[in-house]
Amino acid sequence: MDKTQPLCTNARHRQGFALMITLSVLAILIALTIVLLGYFKEVQKDAKNTTALIQANVFYADILTAFNAIGNKQTLLSKLYTYPPSMRSPDGKFSLSVRCLPLSSGVNVNWLAFGRVPDMKEQYAVAQELFEMIDQEHNLEDADLLLEMLLKEIGGDKKFVQREYSRLRQKNGIISYEQFSGIVSRYQIESNDKKVGRVPWHKYFTFSSEATRIDVKYSSPELISYLFEIDLSTVKEWYYDPKRPSLKYFVSDNGGNYTTRQNILTGNKLLEETVCKVSFLSAGKSYRFKFQYIKGEAKRFEFYEKK
Repeated sequence: MDKTQPLCTNARHRQGFALMITLSVLAILIALTIVLLGYFKEVQKDAKNTTALIQANVFYADILTAFNAIGNKQTLLSKLYTYPPSMRSPDGKFSLSVRCLPLSSGVNVNWLAFGRVPDMKEQYAVAQELFEMIDQEHNLEDADLLLEMLLKEIGGDKKFVQREYSRLRQKNGIISYEQFSGIVSRYQIESNDKKVGRVPWHKYFTFSSEATRIDVKYSSPELISYLFEIDLSTVKEWYYDPKRPSLKYFVSDNGGNYTTRQNILTGNKLLEETVCKVSFLSAGKSYRFKFQYIKGEAKRFEFYEKK
């Protein structure tokens, strides 16, 4: 019996070693399987995104055809701003919504660089005054640095724009909120200014290489309050009244002077400058694309998956 015991022990060792090899191989196979499944999911995701991009291009072409078929762009835009169209299938597998906003409903941030343009002095003045008001109201840490960064971007120096926004860089100034917010984020890091993130920039400024006037009919209550020096609560009461009188009458009735801003306002006439955002479902996922529609011409198509 004593002589056979080592043989049994060796056998058990061999079995244990074989089991270890088997488990190691199994672990490697599992790891490889996980990696391959990861690649497969990525391929599936890419395929879905490609399909969605194709759908987006089809929707984009159809929307532009519909826009161009309507001769009166003033009517088209006013209806789109007031009643954004949307549709959804009964089973919920398809949905499409179109939301258009005027590119010129605020003070064009590019006016900050128009100090030496003779026929843009009023636009430059209102942009400068607005920037100074925001600085005072929010007590920015280094407004001069922020202004310098904005002016360099408007003038063509791109060094203050973060890399992820490089696709938005244009030689004609700041043309999107994403481009603008990239500069503000860079400023916030350099100046350690936490207050700048609380500024509602989109309520005051717009971002267009084209706009030389303000579509004040669609401006925010905050901007209207600033332009005509009327208390914000009073402006909001008028703004959300479905039977509100004209802005010109409202301003005059509340002690403001509409004529002082008249040269930089469009009045009742809309500018044919809009940005449209289209949301849709594809394979159960949400996607969006946007484009600018300026004087009958589509520009700056961007497509992305909604997070």
